Amino acid sequence: MGIEEIYTRYKESYKVVKDTREDVRDSIYFSLKGESFNGNKYAKEALEKGASYAVIDEKEYKVDERMILVNDALSCLQELATYHRNELKIPILALTGSNGKTTTKELIHSVMKRKFNCLATKGNLNNHIGVPLTLLALTPEHDFGVIEMGANHQLEIDELCKIALPDYGYITNFGRVHLEGFGSFQGVIKGKTEMYRHLEAHQKKVFVNRDDRIQMEQSEGMERILFGDEQDVDFRTVFLSADPFVRMRFDQVEIKSQLIGNYNYTNIAAAVAMGAYFGIESKEIKNGIESYVPKNNRSQIIDLKTNRIIMDAYNANPNSMEVALDNLSKLSADHKIAILGDMFELGKESKVEHERIARLASESDLDKVFLIGENFSKTKLSAEGLTKFISFEAFKDQFKDYDVENSTILIKASRGMALERTLDLL
Repeated sequence: MGIEEIYTRYKESYKVVKDTREDVRDSIYFSLKGESFNGNKYAKEALEKGASYAVIDEKEYKVDERMILVNDALSCLQELATYHRNELKIPILALTGSNGKTTTKELIHSVMKRKFNCLATKGNLNNHIGVPLTLLALTPEHDFGVIEMGANHQLEIDELCKIALPDYGYITNFGRVHLEGFGSFQGVIKGKTEMYRHLEAHQKKVFVNRDDRIQMEQSEGMERILFGDEQDVDFRTVFLSADPFVRMRFDQVEIKSQLIGNYNYTNIAAAVAMGAYFGIESKEIKNGIESYVPKNNRSQIIDLKTNRIIMDAYNANPNSMEVALDNLSKLSADHKIAILGDMFELGKESKVEHERIARLASESDLDKVFLIGENFSKTKLSAEGLTKFISFEAFKDQFKDYDVENSTILIKASRGMALERTLDLL
């Protein structure tokens, strides 16, 4: 069966699933595979639960005429997504970057939906499976799509762009993240700017932060929409303050966000510029930004008893650690505490980067610093107010002896450290 015929069946419901634990009714189930599972084994179950069709790629599982046998289910999913994207003919804005992708995506969505029926990537479904699933969640009722793209090695962004075929692109920043896969900081730049190269080859447009030197250099010669604090931009934004929440001004309108940290100013400014470019009135842009509340352990503010928690335990890398510590040191607070966990996927740079962050934390204006994890516990630094623990369990056993009151506490680590568990200790 060709992709056109599969697309005809998809249009019966505009719904695809990859897991029989989801609501599979009236959908097309795709039998995807992983290291420890084979989706073909569940194709029959999907049909029994109400799926209209099941795409399989192993002939032995074809026991029903509603099963569609293809060479590779994942490739079929991606091809179907691209076919659908071309049929829809609506603007698609794609974004990637080392830090702030999901927050920026949520801000853009919050602004765009003031004018458009806009669909954005759910959660962080931003890989070779998540991107096609997001595209296939678009229906004829939608008139704008925001697609987040993640990558940890070369050619990944290029592949995702070939699937989504974006009309507009934005790279939040370039940081020392996923160094194990990219090899170096220059490798990060090369990998992320695959989006620029794709947009350039297809004569599409890119949003660029005028204040980011690397963005400006890498997008030279492209058709770009500039934003930032400078005068020579298409959309000028002005930073006002961040203690703790970011305030800014655009087009004589003051915007009071619910996001903390100077580093989130650029994420907000990007969403503001995009809204203005697509014709959304300044007051509606303001409403869009101010209504967005961070969640899922991403720069969340949690007031707990006498303490204020900055819960940023969704992910971490050297750049995001650095700006989070800088933000904490600048906040007005009686007592400041940093609870930091290991950063993953840094490859050969891991030892150096953990040493650097440990030193940076010790030199910041903080009352106490707790470093948790195998990498942080091996750092050589010894300083007053800094304590190291090889595991969360070791930290938990001793932390209960500390009397923590009237403090602002930053909790930050890579996802695998699950440092949100610290809340139970406070």
